[in-house]
Amino acid sequence: MAKSPGPPAKTLLPFDPSEVARRLLSWYGAAGRDLPWRRSRDPYRIWLSEVMLQQTTVEAVIPYFERFLAVFPDVERLAAAPLDEVIGLWAGLGYYSRARNLHAAARRVVEEHGGCFPDFLEGLMALPGIGRSTAGAILSIAFDQPAPILDGNVRRVLCRLFALEDNPRSSGAEKLLWAWAGKLTPDERPHDYAPAIMDLGATLCTPRRPDCPRCPLAELCRARALGLAERLPVAASKKAVPEVLRVALLLRRGAELLVCRRPYRGLLGGLWEFPDAEVPAGASPEATAAALAARLGGAEVHGVGAVRHAYSHFRLDLRLYRAEFVAASSVAEGEDCRWLAAPALARLALHGAHKKALRLLDAG
Repeated sequence: MAKSPGPPAKTLLPFDPSEVARRLLSWYGAAGRDLPWRRSRDPYRIWLSEVMLQQTTVEAVIPYFERFLAVFPDVERLAAAPLDEVIGLWAGLGYYSRARNLHAAARRVVEEHGGCFPDFLEGLMALPGIGRSTAGAILSIAFDQPAPILDGNVRRVLCRLFALEDNPRSSGAEKLLWAWAGKLTPDERPHDYAPAIMDLGATLCTPRRPDCPRCPLAELCRARALGLAERLPVAASKKAVPEVLRVALLLRRGAELLVCRRPYRGLLGGLWEFPDAEVPAGASPEATAAALAARLGGAEVHGVGAVRHAYSHFRLDLRLYRAEFVAASSVAEGEDCRWLAAPALARLALHGAHKKALRLLDAG
């Protein structure tokens, strides 16, 4: 009888996988970071931290994590809260679909699972905003199951450990990385192994100038042996970032300004902003602002400056204009449009570019 083919050559490990866990866990015991979410194995806190940490630094997350817990100490409180309150607490952390998914997932956990997080991969991944790596982190850290993770830090560690010279985001590399992550995840102490390998990428195996001499895996690392540590992972080619020109109208009624809430779905969903519009091709910002003011009942517009703000996939050039409100019935105030004075505006969940606009107005 013919033998079944073995695993692809690239998935074979050049070392004993248990040696990786042994070295990492020993190092983690002495050098692991003391982070607020590591002081508990509560699935709710692990989930909250993992969602916040997606594409966001630890330093930025810590104060948000602590504020969230102060207001929403458990999943039931989060599920019962209005979405506006959740988005308001999230304001400034970016990638706002995470806040909407967080709220939706909390409601699913309460309504479908009695307030208890599922302790299996498929159940977690069925919740909004939870992908394979986030689910793996919850399973390993909260439930002590040997579930692999593949966040940005772990991906970089594995690319160097195995000297992967392919694009790490290609489908072929993705399969390899998950296979390696699975083989290295130990059956014993996975709740420590997951934060250990994440910490290694965050503190020593950093994107630039990795600290190889202090790395517990240095003797096993193929990239170090080949002199490739600083060249890996292979950087993806950068796409040109488009620039978008918009105007924002600071429409004043006495001491109040008009603000509107963005639709909950889509970019910056649920956040507040001053009325704005994209400048059409061939039009001037001033003419666009004047047309917007006329539609909203404002008088002559006057330029007050500009702000620039970078988003993940475009750069915004926002020109600011002020106008006095003169048409008493032009704007219907309601849930999605409000007239607010400075103290209330300062507390409102304005998105980044319009926070800058408010600061510029205050400075003037």
